[in-house]
Amino acid sequence: MIRLSSTPQQILGLLKKYHKLSINDLKHHLQITDMAVRKHIARLEKEGFIRSYQVKQPVGRPITYYQLSNTGENLFPKKYSLMTIEFLQDIEEMYGIEAIHALFEKRENRLQQKYETTISKNENLQEKVKELEKIQNEHGYMAEARQLNEQEFELTEYNCPIYHVAQRYKKACQCELSLFKRVLGVQQIERVSCISEGDHCCKYSIKAD
Repeated sequence: MIRLSSTPQQILGLLKKYHKLSINDLKHHLQITDMAVRKHIARLEKEGFIRSYQVKQPVGRPITYYQLSNTGENLFPKKYSLMTIEFLQDIEEMYGIEAIHALFEKRENRLQQKYETTISKNENLQEKVKELEKIQNEHGYMAEARQLNEQEFELTEYNCPIYHVAQRYKKACQCELSLFKRVLGVQQIERVSCISEGDHCCKYSIKAD
């Protein structure tokens, strides 16, 4: 993230998480005055980190919503550059798509070993999901886990550090799903939305076997 005071950083984080918000929405989340919100919004818009658009209402004035601009999106970690994609494309041309799949599977195995140093097989599913949330946040995914009932959980990732790679190679997303099944020790995990497919978050439904 850029070096801004805490409130502008909070605003950028909220827009990343919720995709679009109005002034009233931001007031609700931040618990500050209308004037204070507008002051921060004006600065962020002037500096090109956010953009606004209006939505007409059946009655009354249009509502102005704010979203991250491309510049604002780039403030959030994307660990793999376009150069990485070029390297992967070169490997694909030389050795075929099977070589790409093997690379992602090797990465999955490496991550599993790393994650299992933190996520114990002896923990219950609730504890494992919370540990996974913590690890994903450390890796820049802006993850948020919540328990729906005794047997069901939801993990949401609002940022994708490998977004450009995942757009080009869907194997990356497949390996993430496989990784979660392996480290959580359950098979009933479904990805219900995906950033690389145009959704504003990656969301996983996790059920105890």
